Amino acid sequence: MRCCVASLLLVAGVAVAAQAQARAATSAPLGAWTTVPELPGMGRPVDTAAVAARRRALLQRIGRGTVLIPAAHERDLEKEYVQDNDFRQNNTFFYFTELETQDAWLLLTARGPDSLDTVLFLPPRNPGQERWTGLRLGPDSVAARLSGIPTVLSTDSLERELRAARVRVRGPIYVPLDLTTRDERRVIDLVFSGQDLRNLRQLADSLREVKDADELARLRKAIDISVAGHIAAMQAARPGMYEYEIEAALEAGFRRNGADRVGYPSIVGSGPNSTTLHYDVNRRQTRDGDLVVVDAAAEWGQYTADVTRTWPVNGRFTPRQKAIYDLVLATQQVAFDSVRPGTTMRDLNRIAQTYMRAHSGSLCGEQTCDAYFIHGLGHPIGMDVHDVTVPGRLKFEPGMVITLEPGIYLAGESLGVRIEDDVLVTPTGAEWLSAKAPRTTLEIERLMRGAR
Repeated sequence: MRCCVASLLLVAGVAVAAQAQARAATSAPLGAWTTVPELPGMGRPVDTAAVAARRRALLQRIGRGTVLIPAAHERDLEKEYVQDNDFRQNNTFFYFTELETQDAWLLLTARGPDSLDTVLFLPPRNPGQERWTGLRLGPDSVAARLSGIPTVLSTDSLERELRAARVRVRGPIYVPLDLTTRDERRVIDLVFSGQDLRNLRQLADSLREVKDADELARLRKAIDISVAGHIAAMQAARPGMYEYEIEAALEAGFRRNGADRVGYPSIVGSGPNSTTLHYDVNRRQTRDGDLVVVDAAAEWGQYTADVTRTWPVNGRFTPRQKAIYDLVLATQQVAFDSVRPGTTMRDLNRIAQTYMRAHSGSLCGEQTCDAYFIHGLGHPIGMDVHDVTVPGRLKFEPGMVITLEPGIYLAGESLGVRIEDDVLVTPTGAEWLSAKAPRTTLEIERLMRGAR
C-alpha cells in the first residue's frame, strides 16, 4: 500500500510540475514588448513624447547655442572583447532619441527659450551590408515617423548643416566630451577649432538624475526581471554546485524574462568569496553551510537594476548567519525609512553606520559591526549601474532612483552579507522597487525549502 501511495504521489507531483511548466510556457516574459520591425537593435518603440520633452528641457538649460551628439559605432568583433551584444547605444544619444542605430548624429539648434530645431542624421542604407548587420534606419520618412523627428537627413550633409546652424545661431556649441567620443573625428576637429566649445555631459547628466515616467517604466521592468533571476538562482541552488552553475540559473532567469543583457558582470560569491566586494570569477564549488552573495541585475531598454541577495546554499541559515543577516537587514530598513526629498546619501550613510554601531553588541567581536561595513550605502541607478551624479547636487528629489546596500564582511569567518535593493524617492518618502525579491531570512528559507 505504501508503494502504491508513493507512486500516486509521484505521479501527482509530476503532473503538477508539468502543469506549472505549461503555464510558464504560455505566459509572456516579463520583458516582452511589441517589436517595431523597421527599427534596428531591439526593435523597441520610441517614446517620442518623452524624448521630445527631454530635448525641450535641454533647450531651457542652454538658451542659445548648438548641440551635436554622436551615436555609438558597431564594435569590432575581430579586435574587441565583446561579452554580449556587439552594439549598445551611447547613453547621451539614447537619452535624447531612444534609437538603437549606429553612426548617427543628432543636431539641436536653440535660438531662444522657445525655439528648437532638431535634425537627425543617418547613414544611407546599404542593402548588401545589411545582409551581415541586419536592418538599419535610413534617412527617409520611415525614420522620421518612428523617431518623431520630422527632419531626417543623410550623414553626408552633416558638415553643411552644422555650418548653417552656426551661422543662424551665435552661441556655444555643446558636444559630449568623454571616453565614448574621444575618437570621434568631428568632435576632435571641433575641440581644436577655436570655437566656444563646451562639454554637454554635465547638462545632460543633470537631466538624467531625476527619472521621467518612461525611464521609471524601463527601470521597473529591469528590476522585475532581475528579481525573477534572483529567485531562480535561489530555487536552483544546492550544496556542491559551482558558483558558475548558480550564475547560469540566475542569468537564465534574466534571459527567459526578456533581459537585453546583464547590467554588469554577475557576482556570485560563496563562502570566503562572499567577503570580496566585487568578486566575479564565479568558479568556486559551494559547500554545505556556505552563504552565497549574489549581486547581479538585468538591463532592459538600456536601463539596469542593481539587486543583491545573500542566502545559504543549503536553504537554512545558521543562528550565527541569521544574526549577522538580521542586523544588515535592520540597518537597510532604517535607511529606507529615512529616505525623503531633501535628504542626502551622506545623511543615509551616517544613519546606517550609527544604527549598525549601536546595535552590534558583541556580534562582530571586539569591534562594532560598522567596522566591517566597508563601502558606501548606495548610489543612483539608471542607464549606468552607478548612474550619473552632478557635483553640487546632493539632495534627493522625487523621481530619483537609488540603491541601499549595507553589508558586513567577516573575512576570518568566510561570512559576508550584503542586501541591496532599488528605491524610488517619492514626494513623501520612498518606494521599494525590488520588494518582490525575498528579503527576510524566513522568506528566503521558505522559498528555498519549497524548491527542494
